Amino acid sequence: MSERLRGLARAKINLGLAVLGRRPDGYHDLASVFVRLALADALSVAFAGGPPTTDPAADLLEVVGRRPTEDPGQDLVLRAAALLRTEAGRPLPPLAFRLVKRIPVAAGLGGGSADAAAALALAGRAWGLVLGRAQRLELAARLGSDVPFFAAGLPAAWVEGRGERIESVPPPGDLGVLLVSPKAGLDTAAVFAAFDRLAAAEARSQPPRDTVPERAGRASGEAGAWSSTVGDLAATMRDGNDLWPAAADLCPGLVELRERLERSLERPVLLSGSGPTLVALYPSGTAAAAAVRRVDAPDANVIATQAA
Repeated sequence: MSERLRGLARAKINLGLAVLGRRPDGYHDLASVFVRLALADALSVAFAGGPPTTDPAADLLEVVGRRPTEDPGQDLVLRAAALLRTEAGRPLPPLAFRLVKRIPVAAGLGGGSADAAAALALAGRAWGLVLGRAQRLELAARLGSDVPFFAAGLPAAWVEGRGERIESVPPPGDLGVLLVSPKAGLDTAAVFAAFDRLAAAEARSQPPRDTVPERAGRASGEAGAWSSTVGDLAATMRDGNDLWPAAADLCPGLVELRERLERSLERPVLLSGSGPTLVALYPSGTAAAAAVRRVDAPDANVIATQAA
């Protein structure tokens, strides 16, 4: 490899998210429609120098746009490279990654998972490893719940289980997306812990199989139908994320921010993933970009993007 290899790690939003139950392994079974966005981190890789090795800690990572992880070995980019190196079972040259962060961190947009999937792909190319789809998705699942969706390379998908069951749905075309992401962020594990606590306190029963996000998957219909039904889709999805009460409990001001946005944008505002990012849908990327000026949220990142 004589040049740096480059790739994009695209964000996602969730259109509805149903928590179907807690698994014996401590994770939760979920059901959601994932939509990939144009918003992306940029990841590149080159050989770092030095002899081939089996040492899983041999690879390097430079990060631009956020603080490095306190324990570099826990960064998903390096974990992905270490996993692939171990899977190869033979000495491989050390790699030097460079990650430019543009996706807000701890925001419910899958940025870390997207980075992991991109790192798997780039490391495989750098080392000349050929991974079949099944092997790639299995490795992705070992890295994190959202990673298989990104590794699958789909514009949109119906996702179940811990994220390992993925079924393509028609691509959303030029679906415009306005993101308002509070800068404080939320830890995913903390949100699920709060969900369990609130669910136990309310003694809620599990939602039925015909979940709100499943209806969204059906509502997308044929390719190109997203933009024409975006208003109905947003209204259906508005209360379709089971993690909303937990995110609102952990993120002060999130309820008020959502109410303020719905007044100023004059449309339903959704929660993506475990939050705290709030999402408004538009029939085009251009329409989403025009709406930025209507947002008054000094403590949030405001980003106009579109499905990709």
